[in-house]
Amino acid sequence: MRHFLSLWDLDGDQLTDLLQEAIRLKAAFQRGDRPPLLAGRVLGLVFEKPSLRTRASFEAAMAHLGGTSVFFSNPDGAMGVRESVPDFARTLSQYADAVVLRTFTHGTVEEFAACSACPVINGLSDLEHPCQALADLMTIQEVFGGVAGRTLVFVGDGNNVARSVAIGCGKLGARFVLAAPDGYGFDEPFLREYRRRCRAGELVENGDPRHAVDQADVIYTDVWTSMGQEAEREDRLRHFAGYQVDASLLALAPRHARVMHCLPAHRGEEVSADVLDGDRSIVFQQAGNRMHAQKALLRWLLLG
Repeated sequence: MRHFLSLWDLDGDQLTDLLQEAIRLKAAFQRGDRPPLLAGRVLGLVFEKPSLRTRASFEAAMAHLGGTSVFFSNPDGAMGVRESVPDFARTLSQYADAVVLRTFTHGTVEEFAACSACPVINGLSDLEHPCQALADLMTIQEVFGGVAGRTLVFVGDGNNVARSVAIGCGKLGARFVLAAPDGYGFDEPFLREYRRRCRAGELVENGDPRHAVDQADVIYTDVWTSMGQEAEREDRLRHFAGYQVDASLLALAPRHARVMHCLPAHRGEEVSADVLDGDRSIVFQQAGNRMHAQKALLRWLLLG
C-alpha cells in the first residue's frame, strides 16, 4: 500500500509520470471529459488547520472522478484528544479508500499512516506540503515545457512549502535557490538529506533576493508568518523587510521569469498587489492546478 507523506516518497520517474498524468487529466477536463475513474470510492479529509485550496481541490477532484468525500474538522482535538490518533486511523481507514490529513505536526501524519488500512496523503504538515509542490511543478512544466534545467528562486523562509518544492526540483534536475534572512534558512538535517537523495538538482542558499533573481525562471514567495507562528509575527516582519517580491525585484530578473505564490497572500507584505495581479504572475494557474495534480495523485494511489 502506498502513502504520500512527502516528495521523498517518489523517485524522479514516478514524479515525472504523475506530472504528465496531471496534465493529461487537465486537458481532458477542459474538453468536458470527466471519466468516473473512482466511482464508489470515498476520500476522508481530516483537517486541524483551515483551508480553501486543499479542501476544495480534493473534494472537487473526487467529485469529477465519480467518488465522494467526507470532511472532518479537528480544531477541538477529536483526533488526538478525545480519541487517540491510532484509534481514529484504524476506524476511519475502514470507511474511506484514502485519507488526507492537514495537521500541525508531521508526526501526526506519520502516526496515522502507520495505523491506517488505506493510503494516507499529507495535505500539509509543519514539515512539508507535497500536494502544493506537485501543483507547482506541474505549472512550471506547463509554462516552460519542462522542469529540468530551470532555476526557481524562493524568496522567504525555509518552510514546509520551500522544502517540498526544493525536493521536487532536486528530483527533476532543477536549481533551487532559497533567498532568506539569516536564521530562516533550511536546517542542517534537511540539507544533508537533500545532498544524499537529490543528486540531479542543485540547492543554493542566498541571503539577498536582489542577487538571487538574475537567472531566475521562477520567483516564488510565501507568507512570512505561517499558521502557528502568530507570536513571531512582529519579529518576522522586521527580519523580512526588504524581501518583498515587488516590481523593483522583478525588474532584476530575466524578462521571461514568472511569479508564483502558494496562497493565501498577504498583499503588501511578501508580494505587492501589482505583481500578484500582473502579467508575469502564474499564481492562479498554479492554484487551479492543485485539483488536477491531486486527481493524478488519487488515481496513482487507488488504481496504480
